[in-house]
Amino acid sequence: MTMRQDTDTVRALQGLEDSRPSVRLRAALAVGTAPDPRCIDKLIERCAVEPEFSVREMLTWALTRHPASMTVPELLGEVRSERAQARSQALHTLSKIGNRQAWPAITRALLSDADDEVARSAWRAAVVLVPDGEKPGLAAVLSTQLGRGGRETQLSLSRALIALGEVISPALHTAMTDPDPRVRAHANATERLLRDPEAGFEFAIEEAKRVVALGGTGQEG
Repeated sequence: MTMRQDTDTVRALQGLEDSRPSVRLRAALAVGTAPDPRCIDKLIERCAVEPEFSVREMLTWALTRHPASMTVPELLGEVRSERAQARSQALHTLSKIGNRQAWPAITRALLSDADDEVARSAWRAAVVLVPDGEKPGLAAVLSTQLGRGGRETQLSLSRALIALGEVISPALHTAMTDPDPRVRAHANATERLLRDPEAGFEFAIEEAKRVVALGGTGQEG
């Protein structure tokens, strides 16, 4: 490590703490452009508190530029953090790294986290990291979240389920008979999108609500 590299690293680490988002963004870009293992802890620490979305995305990118053998263990610690943003951003970063050794950390508790952003990040990470043989089990757990939250949360869940493919069909068909009309409508909309990805979520959810209001399940038979 040269003196120049040492100076650049110190400057980047200081930049990550700057009050100006543009400076923090450039600092994260610099770390990712010239990866330095000494920056990993600071990048992860900053992910937990960074208020700007664009900077968080750059922090994640910088982490993906470092060896997974060094970043993944640290990120696995973060998914157990009491701070929701730390959990969410660590899960997001793990999904971008794509190292399946992280799969056991995607617990049922994370997939049903009370914080919508954490849950959404967990859903996205899960469908990236899940081994093929565990997809039906994951589909069953994800289906317990049908009907949850607003449009963005429901769309995230539908996308995650659809990414698993046809293995989700049994769980969806079970959810279509749920006592909760929100669960039934969401399951119907997701099933429609699985069959017709071009339908669009808004159309699918409105169509599903009509089906549920009429007392049907939306299943063809």
